[in-house]
Amino acid sequence: MLAVLNGVSRRTFYRWRELGIAPKCIKLPNGELRIERRGLRAWLEQHREAA
Repeated sequence: MLAVLNGVSRRTFYRWRELGIAPKCIKLPNGELRIERRGLRAWLEQHREAA
């Protein structure tokens, strides 16, 4: 997923989560995070329009 965000670091992504500005994540039983593709696309579009 970070590759889709053009090299955003893991730390930056977790900071976005802390600030409530990251795309909505699903936490798997093993603790890993996943983002639904449609949610990521919507988030990207929202931020593209704001730029």
